[in-house]
Amino acid sequence: QVQLVESGGGLVQAGGSLRLSCAASGSIFSIYRWGWYRQAPEKERELVARIHTGGSTNYADSVKGRFTISRDGAENTVNLQMNSLKPEDTAVYYCRVWTPRSDYWGQGTQVTVSS
Repeated sequence: QVQLVESGGGLVQAGGSLRLSCAASGSIFSIYRWGWYRQAPEKERELVARIHTGGSTNYADSVKGRFTISRDGAENTVNLQMNSLKPEDTAVYYCRVWTPRSDYWGQGTQVTVSS
């Protein structure tokens, strides 16, 4: 089992920045991929970014060049640095990790970008 706790959400003006963090505990040795997803009201949950243990990353086209995903192995966390935020980035952001047996989700953190 893996437990995930997200932090760092909040309200920011368009053009501003936020940094999300997701701390993992439990069977963290088996995690091979970390990711951030988001879900806006009345929309489906979508991938924002993910990072593999080897360091390779993937980003949604809508956030490329503005968001950066990174891992802190010592702290067992994954971070999402979000710059140049837009109102359309408003959503609940969820951390997700994968292990060979299952995947796990955090509880989500709200990000609201005002115009």
